[in-house]
Amino acid sequence: MKFCLLKKYSLLVLLVLLFCYGHLYAQQPLLLSKAIQTGLNNYQTIKVKEHILNASNYLLQNTKNEYLPNVVASLQQNYGSINGLYGPAAPYGALGISSAGPVFNSQQWNAAFGSLYLISSNWEAFTFGRKQSTIAAAQAQVKTDSSDVEQEKFILGVKIAGAYFDLITARELLAEAEANLSRADTFRNVVLVRTLNGLNPGVDSSIANSEYANAKLVLIDAITNKQQAESALAQLLRQSPESFLVDTFFVTHLPSNYTTSSNTADNPQLKFFNNKIHQSEIQTNAIKKSILPGINLFGIFQTRGSGFGTQYSTAFPNDYSKSYFDGITPLRSNYVAGLSLAFNIMSITKVKQQVLAQKEITEAYKQQYDEVAVQLQNTLVLADQRIQNTLLSYKEVPVQLKAASDAFLQKKVLYENGLATIVDLQQALYLVNRAETSAKLAYINVWQALLLKVAASGDWNLLIQQIN
Repeated sequence: MKFCLLKKYSLLVLLVLLFCYGHLYAQQPLLLSKAIQTGLNNYQTIKVKEHILNASNYLLQNTKNEYLPNVVASLQQNYGSINGLYGPAAPYGALGISSAGPVFNSQQWNAAFGSLYLISSNWEAFTFGRKQSTIAAAQAQVKTDSSDVEQEKFILGVKIAGAYFDLITARELLAEAEANLSRADTFRNVVLVRTLNGLNPGVDSSIANSEYANAKLVLIDAITNKQQAESALAQLLRQSPESFLVDTFFVTHLPSNYTTSSNTADNPQLKFFNNKIHQSEIQTNAIKKSILPGINLFGIFQTRGSGFGTQYSTAFPNDYSKSYFDGITPLRSNYVAGLSLAFNIMSITKVKQQVLAQKEITEAYKQQYDEVAVQLQNTLVLADQRIQNTLLSYKEVPVQLKAASDAFLQKKVLYENGLATIVDLQQALYLVNRAETSAKLAYINVWQALLLKVAASGDWNLLIQQIN
């Protein structure tokens, strides 16, 4: 009996331990590096741009394959008549039947089988740099699309880090709101006891109740703010909103490095616009060279069969066979080989406007580059200023917090002894709440300032290497 009870208790303890372990495992914090990687893997915009990049790579390979010769094989078997007629004909704008036969005095409907087998090769062997410029344009497109993917990843990473820090801020403000509510409750109880004992006027309890209600409203706002921050982060991670457990490292440590060797020119956004400018210039060159001629090497070998005999004419109108195999059997073969040079004389006039249009596009890209460069440079200067300011605030926060805490304790003791008014105590409570809020945000404000510098300089490692 004792053994059974011991076995049951052991099983119960094991289940409790497993539950606690599972609960602890489920509550593992979402690290910033993990959040960024999750967002990069799930975000649809990045997947869209990656597909576009893949398409550019395929088109580049297709452009390179355009240099290969064209080789066409044709097998034709037909049945029909071969009446001939003297007179000119032009194939332009109309389709017709190509027949080669004698000219009879009247229409003949004699028909037989015929065949044509040929292999044709055409190779534009030399283009004076035209095809090379087309390949260069395709390569520039690939480079631009690749940098577009990289800038999208960088921007998303910054957004996720910003949302992550916003969530930390929201959680810290929530914790402070909870502490403020607890302090207001204690404050209310002290005032209520003294009011009931006739030591303070009744209005003091009303003020204390108002302060407690206000603390509740602040807590509700803090909960709403936290939920909104969680929703914003979940949207960037492409996950359903949940109560994320964030890393407390950012509220207990300061960055160890604030400097970077990178400048705004290394920012993925500027690299993207720089590649667009380069691509447009390469495209302009390709348009210019599109007017160049090409030297073609060609060769054709064909063999034919016919059901009509060699003497089929007005004198021998019956020299033909209705047999299918007589018509498809090859009887005569020919070949031709040579080279040609083709040049569209009017293409210079046609291409001129395209070149001018592409140059205007290049100038537009340059204007975009300059605008973004100025914005990033100004942001970089602002980031350094914010880092300095937040570090100064961090140093002053302990002094402010100690002074506010001492003042609140002093006013509380004075109030309990009837030497201070409720207004004095209320003002001291405001000061300590503000000081504790500043203390809660002192660390994360520095990290947010550092993130602003990362976003401007493009040096993502400045942040990542300090959190891994």
